[in-house]
Parts: sequence; C-alpha cells; structure tokens
Amino acid sequence: MTDLHSMGLPFWFLVLSLFLPRISMLVLYLQGHTGSTYVIQWVPVLVALLVPRILILFWIYTAQGLSIWFLIHAIALLIAWGGTGGRTVYRRRRSDL
Repeated sequence: MTDLHSMGLPFWFLVLSLFLPRISMLVLYLQGHTGSTYVIQWVPVLVALLVPRILILFWIYTAQGLSIWFLIHAIALLIAWGGTGGRTVYRRRRSDL
C-alpha cells in the first residue's frame, strides 16, 4: 500500500482543506504534524483564523513548490473570495405583494 503523503503534506489534508480549511488545519495540528513545514506559532495561528486559505497555499508552496495541488488550492481561493460574496438575492414574501 502506498503512503498517503504527497511530498510532505498528508493527502487527506490536501483534499479536505479544499472544502473545510479551518477544520483540516485543526485536525492536522491535533494529530501532531508540527514539523518544519507546518510550524504552529502565533503568526500562523492568527493567519489561520483570518485567512486560512492563504496559509494553506503557503504550506503547499513551501512543501511542494508550484505543483498541481498549489494550482487547485489557488483556484479554490479565487472561487471562495470572488464567487458569491458580493451579491445578495432578496426574495419577496407572499405577504409583501
């Protein structure tokens, strides 16, 4: 059976962090993955709370460089930030008519 580490980062982390970045970082920390690639100190903790996808991109870049996982996560970042945040759709209730 193959090892599920993709050049320094666990495979489950790369997949789960696409959809649930904060939860995946918490699970990674609780599992004890605090090696040289993902050192948990105060600055990364603050960045993880405010903009977790940027921290994940930094981790992927330091572990793998410009890889396919970096590009997939960069696209996920663009979709998350540019997708639906600017426009709110309001529906009329039947009583408002």
